[in-house]
Amino acid sequence: MSVFGSSISVPMVIAPPPEHPFSWRFTVPLFIGSALNPINSSLIATALVPIAHGLHVSIGQTAALVTALYLASAIAQPTAGKAAEVFGPRRVFLVGIVLVAVGGLVGGFAQDLVTLLISRVLLGLGTSCAYPTAMLLIRRRAQDAGLDQPPGGVLGGLQIAGIATASLGLPLGGVLVGALGWRAIFFVNVPVALVALGATLAWVSPDGPLDRTRRARDVATSLDVIGIAGFAAAMIALLLFLFDLPTLRWYLLAISVGLWIALVLWELRARTPFLDFRLLASNLALTSTYLRYGLVLLCVYVVLYGVTQWVETVRELSETAAGLLLLPMTLVSGLVISPVSRRNLVRGPVIAAALTCLIGSAGVLLLSASAWIGWIVVVTIVFGIAMGAAAAGNQTALYGQAPAELLGTASGLLRTFGYIGSIAASAITGIVFHTQVSDHGVHLIAWIMVGVSLVLVLMTLTERTLRTRAAH
Repeated sequence: MSVFGSSISVPMVIAPPPEHPFSWRFTVPLFIGSALNPINSSLIATALVPIAHGLHVSIGQTAALVTALYLASAIAQPTAGKAAEVFGPRRVFLVGIVLVAVGGLVGGFAQDLVTLLISRVLLGLGTSCAYPTAMLLIRRRAQDAGLDQPPGGVLGGLQIAGIATASLGLPLGGVLVGALGWRAIFFVNVPVALVALGATLAWVSPDGPLDRTRRARDVATSLDVIGIAGFAAAMIALLLFLFDLPTLRWYLLAISVGLWIALVLWELRARTPFLDFRLLASNLALTSTYLRYGLVLLCVYVVLYGVTQWVETVRELSETAAGLLLLPMTLVSGLVISPVSRRNLVRGPVIAAALTCLIGSAGVLLLSASAWIGWIVVVTIVFGIAMGAAAAGNQTALYGQAPAELLGTASGLLRTFGYIGSIAASAITGIVFHTQVSDHGVHLIAWIMVGVSLVLVLMTLTERTLRTRAAH
């Protein structure tokens, strides 16, 4: 059964798979491309102050650089998946890599904030093409090799690249800015993109030929351009409302609600809907996967945003030192993802993710100006377990729940829910720390996380559709 709309034929490969279909030559470019989005999301953090000084703007204005990439990514992830279903995943992956290189050059040579914003949008669009197209390429390779599903290690590697690398941006950004200046965080995308581009051209099988007899109108209908535009407009209004918190701009929320209603009405009538709400409502298992993933990412990013600000302000650590404190989270999440993915586990990992979110949230309550500094590392490690278990378990669940021909859109939408969670986390920390960063504020954040975690635990334990292994 389709979840997001009518079936669309994905172009077939024109070359047979190699003897070892999931060799490092096939996976490396996909992993590199998938890592670019999470790393760029956090890479900017250590450069905001130097950018403000270098371009003679306020630090508050540079925060728009963070918003720009999040907005572009939240919209582009499912859109890139939809485009990959119509035009072929390798083509869309390559377009994304080219956009990353262009975005890196534009940002590196930028002389004003507007140009930097354009660069961040290009980076958001380009890096967002990688994960949904990689999922489609992996699915296609598994089918060509006669496998029901790819080796778990392949999906695990994709999650390590696409999720666990998020906190690497903070220490990496600190090193780049300290050694080469803020422009380096943009220029670094160029050589990485060129490596990914060359590896993809050399080692990833081409898509089949495009049907050049199709009219532009037919292509637009297959893509559901109006649905994509409506989704983008509704998401922009919602995310701008969240970003402006604690200032309550109710008109943005009203616009978003109106656009969502219009989008639902349109998609219910569309021939190949971008988001088929009727079928999405009937597939509660997949809907639950999205919600679980978003709630876990909310808790994880509260740690990345809120606890990091608290460490820098109350404990007076430098941004680089604060970033290094988060490295164990990255390492642990990667260590968790690998064995979970290899065994294609679902129920156990998502339950573990919910429970560790609750335990970690309770641990944040014990943070204070006089607390042992090692306790911060312990808390981040607990959330590293949560992030790894949630990433691996929910991705495996999605792989079995989403129809093969629409896996790109489904995978992109999973990332969109993750972005909504991370943006909500930013809004929470912005509200709580609006006037002052303090022990009281971090404890209030902890209680909010405890509440979210309790909802997550309840959702997960009562979900009857979860199985030990993903459905084939």
